Amino acid sequence: MKLYTESFSLEVLKLQDAQSLSRLMISNGRRFQQFLPKTLSQNLSEADSKNYIQHKTKQLKNKDEFTFAIKDNDSGDVAGLVILKNINLTLKQGEFAYCLGQKFSGKGWMTRSVKAAIDYGFNELNLETLQIIIHKANLPSIQIAERNGFIWVKTLENEHFNEESVLDMELYELYHEK
Repeated sequence: MKLYTESFSLEVLKLQDAQSLSRLMISNGRRFQQFLPKTLSQNLSEADSKNYIQHKTKQLKNKDEFTFAIKDNDSGDVAGLVILKNINLTLKQGEFAYCLGQKFSGKGWMTRSVKAAIDYGFNELNLETLQIIIHKANLPSIQIAERNGFIWVKTLENEHFNEESVLDMELYELYHEK
């Protein structure tokens, strides 16, 4: 899957993105720590990011998980990630996780990237249900989900664990209309 716009592109994460990905994670550490601690912890150096990308490339080849980089056209740097994970081909469903660096927020990049990933999930992977699990305090993420047609389904109690606490999360779903 590829998406090209005037200001950014969305494409598969590549090994040459390791330095840029690590810089993104480190410079946005506080922003990503609460809801993406695992992704953050796996990208705290260029070497860590190379390992992360190699693992994600294997997952992509096996069609277990798809990790796409949102890249700034001006610099070529990774601005964020869209991850299609927890794919269950029997149930025909998958789940999104995403993040975007602070300096790229508010430009519509994530909404457009998630839309492209939705199309990929429905049309290329033949999924029928897509999910996003979001904390109620993460209003920008909720807005992205709602702009892309996701609807709130229920609260998932004790769903997310981080270093400080156990959090209830909100489940949003989108169904493929054929």
